[in-house]
Amino acid sequence: MEEAVALRIEQLCIERKMTKYALSERSGVPQTTLTSIKKKRSTSVKLKTLYAICEGFDISLEEFFASPLFDRNTLHD
Repeated sequence: MEEAVALRIEQLCIERKMTKYALSERSGVPQTTLTSIKKKRSTSVKLKTLYAICEGFDISLEEFFASPLFDRNTLHD
């Protein structure tokens, strides 16, 4: 699940041509936290953090998870 979250954030940054710095500024989530998520140093992402990231992208949590990355058949433990 953490890998899917990291990949989805990366995907949304690319789609929106947004740097991690810009996402950090827009979401209020420190760049160090975004880097930890990306490098999978974080074993789980808090819902509060994910909500803030979604606000930075100007999307809902539902939109964030509406990706094949979160398909039940593709998620790994």
